This record gives sequence, C-alpha cells and structure tokens, in this order.
Amino acid sequence: MAIIWDPPLEPDASVWRDIARRIAHDYLAPRAAAIDRDQRYPRENVELLHESGIAAMFIPKQFGGGGASLSAFCAVIEELAQVCASTSGIVATLQLGALPLLRAGTDQQKDFYIGALVHERKAISFALSEQEAGSDPSNMRTMATPENGGWRLRGEKRWIGGGGECAYYVVFAQTAVGLGRRGIAAFMVAADADGVRDDAREDKMGMRGTVNTTVVLDTWVAQSSMIAPPGKALKLALEALNVGRVVVAAQSNGIALAAFNAAARRAVVRTTFGHALVEHQGISFKLADVATRLSAGRMLAYETARNFDTGKDVALIGAQAKLFCSEAAHDAVDIGVQVFGGEGFVKPSLVERLYRDQRATEIYEGTSEIQRLVLARAIHAEFNNEEQA
Repeated sequence: MAIIWDPPLEPDASVWRDIARRIAHDYLAPRAAAIDRDQRYPRENVELLHESGIAAMFIPKQFGGGGASLSAFCAVIEELAQVCASTSGIVATLQLGALPLLRAGTDQQKDFYIGALVHERKAISFALSEQEAGSDPSNMRTMATPENGGWRLRGEKRWIGGGGECAYYVVFAQTAVGLGRRGIAAFMVAADADGVRDDAREDKMGMRGTVNTTVVLDTWVAQSSMIAPPGKALKLALEALNVGRVVVAAQSNGIALAAFNAAARRAVVRTTFGHALVEHQGISFKLADVATRLSAGRMLAYETARNFDTGKDVALIGAQAKLFCSEAAHDAVDIGVQVFGGEGFVKPSLVERLYRDQRATEIYEGTSEIQRLVLARAIHAEFNNEEQA
C-alpha cells in the first residue's frame, strides 16, 4: 500500500498521464538540470508537447484541441512537475492564456486565435500584472485610449509568462482614470505589432526554464481586438486565475512528490550514529507529516478539478487548494534539502533545484496572502449574512 494517496482517474485522464509520464522519463528528466543551469527556454521540450498533444490538451475539441478535463490537465502537470517544473509551467502558460478568449471572445476571434494556437503553434500569453498592480489588478496603469476608431494601448506589463516566446497577448488595460476595476477592458495584441516589445527577461531564482518578461506597449489595436469591454474584463481575468490556481496546486503536488520521494529514499540509505536517518524520529516524523499533507493536498487538488469539470464554482476551493498545496510543497522541499544535508545545498542537486522551483508556487496566480484574503472575505460575507438573516 502506497504511503501517498493516488487519485483514481477517468480513462482519458489516465491516458494523458501515461503520455506525460513517458515524455517526462524519456526526455525531460535528462535535460532538466541543464535547462535550469543555463536558464534556457527549452524549445525542444515545447516541440514534444505539441507533438504529443499535451500543448493543446485543455483546448476544446471544436477548435482542434484535446478537449481534456481539468482533472486530466492536473494529472499531466503533476507528472511533468516531478521531473521538470519549468516544463510543467510552460504547459500551463501555453493554454491558460487562451482562457479569457475562450470565455468571452467572438466566434471569429476564437476561430482565428485559437486556430493559430492549435494548428500553427502560436501561443497566447496572459498580460495582467504590472509593477504596482500584481496582487491588486484594479491599480493597473496601462491605459487604453480611443484613437482612430480603435484603441491606443500604453503601459508596461511585468512578469509575463511566455513573453517573447508567444505570438499574442491578452492585454488588460484601464480605459478611464478613476474607474478602477469598472474601467478595465481586455484586448488581443500581436506580439510582433509595432510598438510592442519584451523589454527584459527576468533572471529568476527558480523555474528557470520558463520565460517571464516585461512587455512594453505603445501600440494601436482595432476595435475588433477587444474581447471584453470595460467592466467585464477583470471578472474574466479572475475566472482564468481560478483555473490557474488549481493548476498551480497540481504543480505544487508534483514538486512535493519529487522532494518527498528523494528524501525518503535518502533517509533509508544514509546513516548517522549507526542508524539510518529514517530511524531517527526527528526525520521520520517530518517525513510522516509531509506524506500526510501531500495526500491531503492531492485529494484537495483533484476534488477541486472534479468540481470544475462538473460545472461548479471553484473560486473558494481553488484558493484553498492553491494555498494548502503550495505551502505543503514548501515543507516537502525543506525536508528534502535537510535530509541531503550539505549535498542538498550545493549544485547540481535535485532537491536544491526543487527548493528553488517550489518558491514560485506561493507567489504566482495570487500569493498565499491573497488566497487568505479571498477566503477571509468569503468567511466574513457568509457569517455576516447569517447574522442579518
């Protein structure tokens, strides 16, 4: 009997996971350390993702994608994250950037942009965050001003996943000063349009195979490029983030699984004072706690994905999943480094890389503090309503 709970998957999800497992073992694992060391975007891995269908697995079949469930998507992300967290992040970026378009775009917009994503491998990146508008997107400074029947977009977007490697951006911009979230609209913007450039690639602590850039905008777009009008775009962005948080929970679980497995194996063979490390309660109890939290995290993540697949709102349970799984992964990588000791602190080391990769999961798609804020507001609203009833 396995110590870590394993999710019962539907047949299609099992097929997708098996594809991911084969690719991870045969191709991603041997390359992962070098990709991290060189901070290199692994285009050869991206080619594999496209050839296997994983790069478009979450895109509906009507647009040529795999039509996979979120449960299947999470199984794939978890599998890939165990060997190369960066590649698991790329899989998410390739598809989640298209969610606002799928939710709110016109048929013509969907056919053109989603068709280009699936058939021409032209990725779409999600451009929401700014220097002073990360956790609080209503504070964004990128402006959309009416001009010649269209819009002039001016501003900077920060930490944009896939920036410089994508063909299009979904850009969120403020249409009027002082309106806050009610003034935010969303536009499709070509990455190679005049006045669009990725200004700098971040030198990152972890997830070094992924690309995050600053995207500088001073460009004109047609009215037909708008996918969400003022007042509706931010809700669209938050819906996409709800899905992204479930995916990050799965990614966190994959990283945690790799760290736990490495630590447990090491604790069995490494000896101190005449005993295996696992025989010391100071280590074995920590491993037991990590195993328990990892089982609980997987249950939470997969149940959240199942809720999404059956049409339920996952805003709150998704926040819980992202918060719990990312922080459980923090504990897993910490014990991983501790068990390996000095060997886990130096490069190249699997647990050292996992330690750095994991840290991002508590930051992107909404920090742990934001997840707690979302949940605290929900608690306040629910019990305040009870008092007023």
